[in-house]
Amino acid sequence: MKFRPTFSSILIGLFLLLSVAACAQTAVVTPTPVTISIAGSTEMRPVLVELTGAYTERHPNVLFSLRGGGSILGETWLESRRADLAASTTFPDEEEGLTGLMRVPIGLDGVAVIVHKDNPVIDLTLSQLRDIYNGKILDWAEAGGQPGEIGLVSREDGSATRMLFEERVMGEERVALTAVVMPTSEDVVEYVAEHPQAIGYVSRAYVMANPASPQGSVSVGVVALEGRLPTSEEIAAQSYYLTRPIFLLRRASNGAGIQPFIDFVLSPAGQEIVARYHVRIR
Repeated sequence: MKFRPTFSSILIGLFLLLSVAACAQTAVVTPTPVTISIAGSTEMRPVLVELTGAYTERHPNVLFSLRGGGSILGETWLESRRADLAASTTFPDEEEGLTGLMRVPIGLDGVAVIVHKDNPVIDLTLSQLRDIYNGKILDWAEAGGQPGEIGLVSREDGSATRMLFEERVMGEERVALTAVVMPTSEDVVEYVAEHPQAIGYVSRAYVMANPASPQGSVSVGVVALEGRLPTSEEIAAQSYYLTRPIFLLRRASNGAGIQPFIDFVLSPAGQEIVARYHVRIR
């Protein structure tokens, strides 16, 4: 007896074939899990936490490992292939192109001078700030404040923020040996907030960020330098004296896996996040 397929059996067969095809297609397009390691600037950590989180929401298969250590260490780790990306606030080296590294600016930052919130000093000249940090001005009364010995707070050796401060503020002068040295901007903010006579310098991301951001701080006062504060407008115009770009660096040889994240950072959505902590580049 010859078997004659019924209409219903044909439909069932087609359904099974389509189901198998759909399962096979799903298995093929499932993205491979990827982890991207970023090392370097602690000043850039707040913005990187939000940028990487937003990127992972859009690409669940991509996870990130964030490590600090400072800009110089981050670039060293990138060059030695211990990191996929470096976060840095240092300026380009003339020899950098020879090492196979690509430096991409993603925003502008300003180094803010901070004091305790109860300190009445709201403005300093560049020479006053230099004399405070080299020990020529020892008392706040000499800088327009209430009498009291000034407590200096600086960053650790190798910090790009310290390098900028020493280059543009100190010049040939050295920071006094009495300065307390802190490893991150966050530590500087905490120390100054707890010591009424202290003065320090940090990335604006820790003191002038979006008020909705937990990194934004109201526990310290930001001192104008030569009459200018590190506001978005002053930094965008590069009229604030301690303005600097912030960078992501990658090796030229690993662009395929890394460039999509950099493209996101430079996109309107990424730049909107950057603007919550720094000043957008686009």
